[in-house]
Amino acid sequence: MKVLGCTGGIGSGKTYVSAIFGRMGIPVYNSDERAKALYDTDMQLRSQMTELLGDEIIENGTIRRDIIASKIFGNAQLLAKVEELVHPAVMRDFCRWKENAADVPFVIMESAILLEKPLVRSHVHRSLTVSAPLELRIERVMARDNTDRERVQARIAAQWSDECREALADFIIFADGKRALLPQIEAVYNAMCRI
Repeated sequence: MKVLGCTGGIGSGKTYVSAIFGRMGIPVYNSDERAKALYDTDMQLRSQMTELLGDEIIENGTIRRDIIASKIFGNAQLLAKVEELVHPAVMRDFCRWKENAADVPFVIMESAILLEKPLVRSHVHRSLTVSAPLELRIERVMARDNTDRERVQARIAAQWSDECREALADFIIFADGKRALLPQIEAVYNAMCRI
């Protein structure tokens, strides 16, 4: 099964673009959502996480992502160790999910870190990045998350720039509010069908 990886910075519109592909009949795997679910459903991951971070990350049978976040915040080594556990779990889950897709020309894996992580990138045949002007991204995230500008800018600063993603992507969709999305999406759809 052919896989199109869809990525973009926070507020770029990647989830919106993926949803349009979904309405066109293309199955979409949202890596961020599945990673959150796997904390509670993947017993191997859960065991590895408690071994690494301690039993206090579990409360009433559920992993507390806020406690995990507080432990790894500002600790790059611990964050890297958590990623070494989570990313393979997500990729195992994606491979199982992909096997159930049938009678479609391709599937989409949506991932914010698609191009940054070789393990994730190795699972896609082509990559698409969704780009938008910085100010528009900030406004979108502030409205969506009901948060302030400084927090959004800090989150954006921690991610790759649009330019870095665009340099590595096979396709670019501009979700800038000026260019129509559907023709751009249809062009990518048609290109993926020809692969």
